Amino acid sequence: MTSTVPTAVPHTDAQPPITMFGPDFPYAYDDFLAHPAGLGRIPATELGTEVAVIGGGLSGIVAAYELMKMGLKPVVYEADRIGGRLRTVGFDGCDPSLTAEMGAMRFPPSSTALQHYIDLVGLRTEPFPNPLAEATPSTVVDLKGESHYAETIEDLPDVYRQVAAAWNACLEDGADFSDMNRAMRERDVPRIREIWAKLVEKFDNQTFYGFLCDSEAFKSFRHREIFGQVGFGTGGWDTDFPNSILEILRVVYTEADDHHRGIVGGSQQLPLRLWEREPEKIVHWAYGTSLAKLHDGTPRPAVTRLNRTAGNRITVSDASGDIRTYQAAIFTAQSWMLLSKVACDDALFPIDHWTAIERTHYMESSKLFVPVDRPFWLDKDEQTGRDVMSMTLTDRMTRGTYLLDNGPDEPAVICLSYTWCDDSLKWLPLSANERMEVMLKSLGEIYPKVDIRKHVIGNPVTVSWENEPYFMGAFKANLPGHYRYQRRLFTHFMQDRLPGDKRGVFLAGDDISWTAGWAEGAVQTALNAVWGVMHHFGGETDPANPGPGDVYDEIAPVELPED
Repeated sequence: MTSTVPTAVPHTDAQPPITMFGPDFPYAYDDFLAHPAGLGRIPATELGTEVAVIGGGLSGIVAAYELMKMGLKPVVYEADRIGGRLRTVGFDGCDPSLTAEMGAMRFPPSSTALQHYIDLVGLRTEPFPNPLAEATPSTVVDLKGESHYAETIEDLPDVYRQVAAAWNACLEDGADFSDMNRAMRERDVPRIREIWAKLVEKFDNQTFYGFLCDSEAFKSFRHREIFGQVGFGTGGWDTDFPNSILEILRVVYTEADDHHRGIVGGSQQLPLRLWEREPEKIVHWAYGTSLAKLHDGTPRPAVTRLNRTAGNRITVSDASGDIRTYQAAIFTAQSWMLLSKVACDDALFPIDHWTAIERTHYMESSKLFVPVDRPFWLDKDEQTGRDVMSMTLTDRMTRGTYLLDNGPDEPAVICLSYTWCDDSLKWLPLSANERMEVMLKSLGEIYPKVDIRKHVIGNPVTVSWENEPYFMGAFKANLPGHYRYQRRLFTHFMQDRLPGDKRGVFLAGDDISWTAGWAEGAVQTALNAVWGVMHHFGGETDPANPGPGDVYDEIAPVELPED
């Protein structure tokens, strides 16, 4: 039988690009988006029909944009601001070019569906200064009061290379890394599914830390400790140690932790530009139509209630007191909102899906940025000839410090601290200025010759995502035993399998995806929901470009027994 999985985009290079399309559901979303036939069509009788899109983050805006192109009328509800966790802010009194990425700030090349939209709206990307990355002039690793300066990993003491080698060996011996990486590059779906099915069954109940401990390569506690505090690629991994090892394997197989790029001018531009964009090809609506124009410039306010009404309709109440009823709705906000901020009928979802929503595990995350007069960290120490300050990984309170410059003599930005989980909770009671004082003290102990404070030109900006009322956490991370819950949420767009009175509401957003915490997951689940809505209205895709629901049975995620 010939596969109907689309391969419209040729991948003929000696080293084919990897994409974040698996391994749970190895569907080529980038090919689906690139195909000239488009994403599908709906019956003429349904053109102009309203569809509620709840949440104006990236997933919601992508879904709304594609529904509009099909000829439906998306009605976007947003409680706060367009962008969600693509949140770019400025500094009061400073040049507008100085910005801070409070949420998503670095994107791997494997985010190929995301890249489609970045290119579509004309945004540029640039290398992100991760530890020891080519774009990072220097990195300092400071553990237990001892600092090491490095421009490459070869500059670090041998123990760090031992840890890197242990991680590579652990992945190879325990998780068939090279075989899976090769299969994903070649888009060899049968081989991907064969490898992954065994690993899901083997590791669903295993933590990340347990996976390390079971490896001969990581038998040394010291190596595991260093790996947890420093890691490689994005930094330390210890905040993920309690999570399912399957979550980590998804990241490393797709190289989501490597070669990151940032969006020039800020990531929030992406949903904002999609909101304003007038598609070249559009059905039903006049040329020049945009989401902004369909909404008179402003989305509907926060949703306060969702309930089912006669005829399997979805009724949406919002903060203005307005009540509207729809044939279909897409919910893209973090799923916990359905348990707290939004009053819902139990009838909205099957009970097993409610259980999955309730069991979703979110990780905390905090950041604090300050604007500075120039990238002073590139000054050279007269005695050593080294940069006076570097991208810093430490076991002190700051954990990760990132240096972001706009040119040699231009004002710049320092992310003084980026922390997760328990490290994030330590900051929660402190104001932005209090946080800054603690951070400057910690960094002063690492860089006693550097007066960071004298370069600060504005007030700090900070976020703790667990304290944000419409988020309650930074991103989902499955715990051991959560695979079945995630499968229920991801596959929810296949609603022919649901009772008739449980259809019409579609879940999307990165926490519904297999790759939570990555914007690519938000895009992929938005496209799943778009296919689901199209199918719900009796529409179909072009046979030359089957959608994720059309090929679902060929590549459905592994199903573990429920008994």
